[in-house]
Order: sequence, then C-alpha cells, then structure tokens
Amino acid sequence: MLNKLIAPSLLVLLSACGATQAPPYQKDRTPEARDQYSGVQGMAQYQKDQRYLANKELSAQCTQAKIDLTIATADKNTREIKKQNALISNSCL
Repeated sequence: MLNKLIAPSLLVLLSACGATQAPPYQKDRTPEARDQYSGVQGMAQYQKDQRYLANKELSAQCTQAKIDLTIATADKNTREIKKQNALISNSCL
C-alpha cells in the first residue's frame, strides 16, 4: 500500500522540479553579466564566455602596453621600452 502512494508522489515531485527548471544560461545578458549556467548547454556557454573574457582582457593589456611603449619611447626610457616590448610579446596575439 505504501509503495502505491510513494510512486505517484515521486512522479508529481519530479515533474514539478522540471517545470521550474531554469534556462541553460541567461541569453539576454552579456558574457560579463551572466552569473547563472545550468546543464550541458549552459556549461558550453560558460566556457565560451570565459574564453571571450580572457581574450578581452588580453586585448586590453595589449592596448595598454602599446600606449605605454609609445610613452617610454618618447621619454627614451630603455628599461621601460624593454618591459613594454615583453608585455606586448605576451599579450598581443
């Protein structure tokens, strides 16, 4: 008798969980603003977002290093020129 009550209860509970399940990720947000990912599709999007954010950071570092190199060159600061050239080698693709 108890098994006859448990099975339908579990079925209702599991179907209710599926009804409130969140979408895989927040499609309406930018990668910087997304903070919720679920399921396989969400994890795939998370990896894409992380790759995008890493590339964006490298691009910003590259741009800043080029600006700093221009300043160092104008100031004839050889130590800073070497430093910025090393940064450019590491951050500019």
